[in-house]
Formats: sequence, structure tokens, C-alpha cells
Amino acid sequence: MSYAGLIPTAEPFFFPGEGAGCLLVHGFTGAPKEMRKLGTYLAGQGHAVLGVRLAAHATQPQDMIRARWHDWLASVEDGYHLLSGCCDQIFVLGLSMGGLLALTLAARLPVAGLVIMATPHHLPNDPRIPFLKPLSLLQPFIPKGPSNYFEPQAFAEHVCYPADPTRAYVEVRILLSEMRAALPKISAPALLIYSRQDAVVTPQERHMELIYESLGSADKSSLWIENSSHVITCDAQRQQVFEAAGQFIARFHQTAA
Repeated sequence: MSYAGLIPTAEPFFFPGEGAGCLLVHGFTGAPKEMRKLGTYLAGQGHAVLGVRLAAHATQPQDMIRARWHDWLASVEDGYHLLSGCCDQIFVLGLSMGGLLALTLAARLPVAGLVIMATPHHLPNDPRIPFLKPLSLLQPFIPKGPSNYFEPQAFAEHVCYPADPTRAYVEVRILLSEMRAALPKISAPALLIYSRQDAVVTPQERHMELIYESLGSADKSSLWIENSSHVITCDAQRQQVFEAAGQFIARFHQTAA
């Protein structure tokens, strides 16, 4: 089924199930497709799975210039309330910026658990960051850096915008601030999964450790994987990610059932 205006294969998706509700949130400039294989795996375990499309994503890069961080959060909240109609418990799984949105949501609405993947704690130390808004008038788009995918086929199949809208980074910066303020307020169990080979959210900048330390959850755990790029839901060790997420959901869904 195709959706007018959307990049082919980048549609949101829903898999019905009798288990937990799993809300999957993709990353910045990405598309629901980068969460679809994870969604298929969780649906295979009997869960109801909804992969949302964030506002201004999977259409054309120009759309993101007009988008604001609360538009992205509203997309996730819509998905949450849709799943609430068929599931008593909702787990939110977010990749990269999707993790920021998942954490921000969890401080506002009750969730049964969080799986946070390759999610930044802060933007890189770049002298241009305070001037992003005026810079966006001169340079509307920032070219993406080279890919470090370990699986070439995964890179070939990945759907995302070819460049990053500069103005949208202003919104990411605000969202990061919202997320950091939300961390101590979160009580839901959480699993953090990161790759040691991530060239975007690098281990050297301690993103996982900083989020973990501030997270208010009494039950929280972390997992490092190897040989995967930033998009760990698609790259070479995605099965390890899927299994860890599935085990986490099974553990807390059974506990609360």
C-alpha cells in the first residue's frame, strides 16, 4: 500500500497482537522502515506493534525546515494513544532522536518500559551550534557524513533524507534539553543499547553513561554491541538488538501482567 507524498517503503506500520503494545520511534531524518525489522520480530513474539512516522519525515527534506520538536513529540503521543486503545501496557522503543522522544514521553505518560537505542545526550562540541538559526538562512542543509555501515545491503536499503536540515538542528537542541530535564522524572524500567562503533553518537562522548546516570528508573540496564553503525536496528548485529529488546519486554510484561 502506498501513501501519497511519502518515500516508497517509508510508510508507518502496524502489526496486531495479543501481548504488550510496542511503540517504535525512528530517528532524525529517518523513516519507520529503520524500525520495521524490529517490529516484525516483536510481532512474531505476539506483541502489538506500531511504527510511527515523525512529522515532516519520509517526505522531502524541505518539510523539516518548518517542523518543530513538539510536532515530533505529538507524532509519538498520537501513536501512544492509538496503542492505548488495544493494549493495557505500552513499551516505547526509540532509535537515536526516537530515543529522545521516548524518554521525553515517559516523563509525561505512563509506560511499562523503555528501550533506548543509540540516543544522544548532547550535540557534538561544535562552535557553530549557538548560531544554527542564522546559519540556516545561509546554509539550509548540511551534507551527511560518510556511512560506516558494517552490512552494505543494510545501507543500500536504508531510507533517510540525503542531507540534514540545518534549522531542524535547532529543534533537536531544544529537544535534548527537554529530554535531560525529563530523565530524573522517569520511573519506568529502561534498557539502553549502543554500539561501540557508532560514528554519530560516539562512545567517547559518554552519551549512554550520562543518560544512564541521570535516569530516575530503579530498574535500568545497558548493553554494548560491536560491529554496528549508528542505525543498530538495521546493521550487522540487529538480531542481538532484537533479542535483547524482546527479552526486556517479556520480562516486564510478565511481571506486570
